[in-house]
Amino acid sequence: MAVTIRQKIKGKGNPWWVFINHRGQRTSRKIGDKAAAEIVASRIRAKLQLGGFGFKEIPTFKQYADNWIKITVPATCRPSTAKDYQDILRIHVLPVFGDSKVTDITRAKIKNFLYGKINEGKARSTVNHYKAVITGVLNEFIDAGIILANPAHRLGKIGKAKDGKEAINPLTRNELDKLLHTARIDFSRHYPLFLLLARTGLRIGEALALKWDDIDFNARSINIERTFSKGRVGAPKSGRSRSVDMSRQLTDTLWKLKEQRVVIPINKDSGWVFTNDKGGLIDSDNWRRRIFNEVLKKAGLRKIRIHDMRHTYATLRLSKGDNVVDVANQLGDNQKVVLDIYSHWMPGKKKDEVDALDDPEYKKEVTWHESK
Repeated sequence: MAVTIRQKIKGKGNPWWVFINHRGQRTSRKIGDKAAAEIVASRIRAKLQLGGFGFKEIPTFKQYADNWIKITVPATCRPSTAKDYQDILRIHVLPVFGDSKVTDITRAKIKNFLYGKINEGKARSTVNHYKAVITGVLNEFIDAGIILANPAHRLGKIGKAKDGKEAINPLTRNELDKLLHTARIDFSRHYPLFLLLARTGLRIGEALALKWDDIDFNARSINIERTFSKGRVGAPKSGRSRSVDMSRQLTDTLWKLKEQRVVIPINKDSGWVFTNDKGGLIDSDNWRRRIFNEVLKKAGLRKIRIHDMRHTYATLRLSKGDNVVDVANQLGDNQKVVLDIYSHWMPGKKKDEVDALDDPEYKKEVTWHESK
């Protein structure tokens, strides 16, 4: 609490003011001469001691966090992002800032929290999600007129930047063959999903959200319209649909799967391509634990993520010289992303492309030492 008096413009005849700074809130009153200002300041100090003078109680971080996570986030974020923010808020942010008055949350406290997470080994991208949650909640206080600036803004870089390349762990062609063979022999019901991931590069959520109406067997193509993640069906990650090609092997496998569904329907036909025992959508985390990891183990392969099946598709195609634009379109990524992630998997320039720049006498097919 601070109650002070002074003239805004010094000089005889200018009025004196009382300035009040209490619990992060500020106000001022024009009084008159210095003596009167001192009397008023004294009375204000007494009222503040008793909780008067009309200052409202400063809300805690948690009070506005509830509003942000229940109203703002669902209206502005994808369902998967909303679920991530809920977990971050509940597990990481509220235990630290929940009971704090918003005016007590400073830039230094926020930076210490974020740097602490970096020191715990959290990835930079993960810590930036923590920052986004804190920023979002504090913006609610700004909208309510409780604070004037967001202390989480302009904190600078948090943690060391990566080298720009995503960590990937793709399978080799021989390893992929082992994986698919094991799935076909020992986990036959799940083999079509394994083959789909291997031959299309789809994200697991996109694969699990496929409907039979999305598949054109004559054109050997699949239309990606949606994704399934964290219990919700939503738009694909890019926000728009795309068409991907099917290999002959995949087309044949999915057609046989569809015929089996007609002969032996699983409960009521929901139209989903891949279903659980009850005919509902498959939970990716459960499938990873119970099926994917078990197939890897049975095949004698190292542990990889499901997402590395997508990387396997991309690296196998690019390493044999397939067109980058076509691979990017199949993945639903832009060409720059594909080049950034997979450039070191692409073969070197063909010698004949370089040789085409030479003078005519160097274009005959001879070895270098023979030309000498």
